[in-house]
Amino acid sequence: MSTVGTTTTTGGGPAAPRPQRGSGPASGRPGARPRGRLATLVRDTSIVLVRELRPLLHDPFSVVFGLVQPLVFLALFGPLLVGTLSGQDGGATGTLGGSVWQWFVPSILVMTTLFGTSTTGANLQQELNTGAHERMLVSPLSRPSLLVGRALKEMVPIAAQSVVVVLVMLPFGFELFPVGAVLGLAMLAIFGVGVGSLSYALALAVRKQEWMFWLVQQTLLFPLMILSGMLLPLETGPSWMRAAAHLNPLTYLVDAERSLFAGDLTSPAAAWGWVAAVVTAAVGLAVGIRTMVRSTD
Repeated sequence: MSTVGTTTTTGGGPAAPRPQRGSGPASGRPGARPRGRLATLVRDTSIVLVRELRPLLHDPFSVVFGLVQPLVFLALFGPLLVGTLSGQDGGATGTLGGSVWQWFVPSILVMTTLFGTSTTGANLQQELNTGAHERMLVSPLSRPSLLVGRALKEMVPIAAQSVVVVLVMLPFGFELFPVGAVLGLAMLAIFGVGVGSLSYALALAVRKQEWMFWLVQQTLLFPLMILSGMLLPLETGPSWMRAAAHLNPLTYLVDAERSLFAGDLTSPAAAWGWVAAVVTAAVGLAVGIRTMVRSTD
């Protein structure tokens, strides 16, 4: 028996099929128009984002505490760079080729984004223990929205922390280019979606073995940071390290952020940074969605 309802006409003509529920253009189903699917994704992502932000609003101290790490790196690591790589006056004659802070502050923002979004899976593991994740999976929310919403939740406090870091460094000689800074934060958000999705997939893969999640996360995180030239320039490093840096997508993101925060919006480094951010987001979403689907089989 067919499940499609019919409506009869007063003239006794053939019955007209009645559309099934959820088959409209904005339903997000395979037959929906691209604009409808995009609207559904945006709506579902906003729902997930608001849900994830509620605990943060009740505990703003965690955002304040998140400022400690980048400020510590700036306070302790920055002066070492000033003294060893760019001369005692922080001028433009050293290895960095410019102001130390103009080189180092964007690196700290990338590091903050990397640390924040890579812990998305740790929050998921708490929900796996309580069963909240399974309840989200049976909701009508789209699978990509669960990944994007969680990653963007990590980007909200990171964006606030980035603003504070930039404002703190202005009196020390850091020059702000507003358009480049906004584009830089947008690039970090795209990259953060990819990293957050990969972190989500890792948490699903190891399930309730929290120690395994942190082992893999820390094992991958620090080599990627060092091989990106985030903390120290790689120009003076061995050839094998420079070769490995070219295979590291984080390298292109760091170089792009330095260009954007320096006001160079159309440099090749900025273009390659967008490529690295978009590819990371695409790969992360693909892996995250596939892992999520397989975990429910």
